[in-house]
Amino acid sequence: MVELLAPAGNFISLRSVLENGADAVYFGLDDYNMRANAKNFSLDDLSEVSCIAKEYGAKTYLCTNVILNERLACELEGNLERISSSEIDGLILSDIGLIEDTVSHGLEAHVSVQENVTNSYALKTLKKLGAKRAILSRELSLREITEITEKSPIETEIFIHGAICMAISGRCFLSYGLYGRSANCGDCLQPCRKNWTLTYEEGDDNVVNFSDVEDERFMVMGSDDGSYRTNFFSPKDMCMIEYIPELIKSGVASFKIEGRARSPDYGAMVTGVYRQAIDSYLTNPEGYEVRDEWMDKLTSVFNRGFDTNFYFNTPFETSEDNQSKYVKRDIGQVVNYYNRVKAAEIRIWDDLSLGDEIMIQGQTTGSITHTIDSMQIEGKSVGEAKKGCNVAIAIPTKVRQNDFVYKLIERNSND
Repeated sequence: MVELLAPAGNFISLRSVLENGADAVYFGLDDYNMRANAKNFSLDDLSEVSCIAKEYGAKTYLCTNVILNERLACELEGNLERISSSEIDGLILSDIGLIEDTVSHGLEAHVSVQENVTNSYALKTLKKLGAKRAILSRELSLREITEITEKSPIETEIFIHGAICMAISGRCFLSYGLYGRSANCGDCLQPCRKNWTLTYEEGDDNVVNFSDVEDERFMVMGSDDGSYRTNFFSPKDMCMIEYIPELIKSGVASFKIEGRARSPDYGAMVTGVYRQAIDSYLTNPEGYEVRDEWMDKLTSVFNRGFDTNFYFNTPFETSEDNQSKYVKRDIGQVVNYYNRVKAAEIRIWDDLSLGDEIMIQGQTTGSITHTIDSMQIEGKSVGEAKKGCNVAIAIPTKVRQNDFVYKLIERNSND
């Protein structure tokens, strides 16, 4: 059975993806992973992460996938005993030099996509070093992935959803060149996502794109000031929800969702959708159908538009800004939850009405969404609650004191 591997940038995200069906989670450790700007976890947190995951029968993989200089490599090697004692399952490594030490401490060694593994010969070498799994290059087609996996002596893993770096398997120097902040050390400022201006001398034909793409308007867009603006550095997000059968048939061991720096509700929604799709296919392969609601849900959270990356062809469409259908507005906090009547008392600083969709997030609660169908103030049913009051909302899922409450607002063209 294929593993669904989901991201966790903090404890709320961890609980959110586990509640929504993740078979395994991956997460970062301060100083050693490619999401230095995410909250991440400390060495002291690892035992709690492991304990929470075990509640759900899920596996735990710690990302240590930055380029390791001598100091960091020595520090990581010195911490392997503590990491192992926390009872997490494995490390995702960008440096093959630490595979042997990782395995000797009883941990699985998974080779990061940063290694840009593109053939079965590399996988055979990684097997000799002790690796259990390798995340394959994101530049491979589905046909190539299937062929490589058939010959592989170790497990393979692929990305199925989320942001795609413009550089080959994420090895980029743009942020470092512009700001001195290295993407390869987990400190990317994502300048590729900005709107760039292209300038050129009159009569310079070198800016013409002679690609085979008929519609090249995505490459350069003229502006009123005579310059040309484009997001040509920024790919659309990957979305493979429509191709779950083809991906499963490729034989890979793990489907990975990108997004440790994204919000808990993103992790919850995306994990839940892919869980449904995978289970639906495995339960009834012959009767499997892609549901429209899956794409509706995926577009409701942060995204830059969707593409299938390199799986079927070379991607050429550039991304836009966030294309999600809703924005979150911070509107309150949980005061208490009453188990007997299944209602939450919420202190609100914005108006709420029956029919509003809210999101509640907390370290133990994770991230849940709920459409308000019953509200009371001081024991009386109401259709609307004004900011500044405490309101009781019927909600079947248990929430906790101090959980954050957001109202989902439909995005308009100006957002």
